Amino acid sequence: MQTNRSNVGALVGGAVMIAFGFLALAGQVFRGVNWGFLWPFTVIGLGALFFVAMFASGKQAAALAIPGSIVGGIGLVLLFQNITQHWESMSYFWTVIIMFVGVGIYIMGLYGGDAGQKQSGARVIKIGLILFVIFGTFFEMIFSSFGNMLFPILLILLGGWLVLSRSGLFGGKKNESTDSIPPVG
Repeated sequence: MQTNRSNVGALVGGAVMIAFGFLALAGQVFRGVNWGFLWPFTVIGLGALFFVAMFASGKQAAALAIPGSIVGGIGLVLLFQNITQHWESMSYFWTVIIMFVGVGIYIMGLYGGDAGQKQSGARVIKIGLILFVIFGTFFEMIFSSFGNMLFPILLILLGGWLVLSRSGLFGGKKNESTDSIPPVG
């Protein structure tokens, strides 16, 4: 007798084969269609299959939300890049994957009824969002023509602020770690 887990695996595997078979057949029948635009939908669909398996298996399979969010989210990003032709965003693409992990953890907690997992997922999403803003800004400034001048100027200003704030010239705190050491002897 087969377990529920092996049934779900066979269903997901069979659905993937059917989907790729239809895509291959459609590519042969409809040669005039620009398939370059449509290929990210296969990645999105593969991510959706993880959620189908999660819902088919019940709460014990809530962890399938994590790979489903990652794979489906990557498909959405690839679709965005394919539409906009903004392939430079691949330089900070990894930060979005961190957010997708957080989304998966959040969905896992939501579906499994675990408030701690929902909070953990929200924290991971926030970390990914912060990294996305930092690295996205950094790389967008490097790759854009305006950023070629702006980035060095921002580096100079940030470095100057660090030097001046640590030196105590602006009323900032001096390094007090040496003041708190008792004299020897």
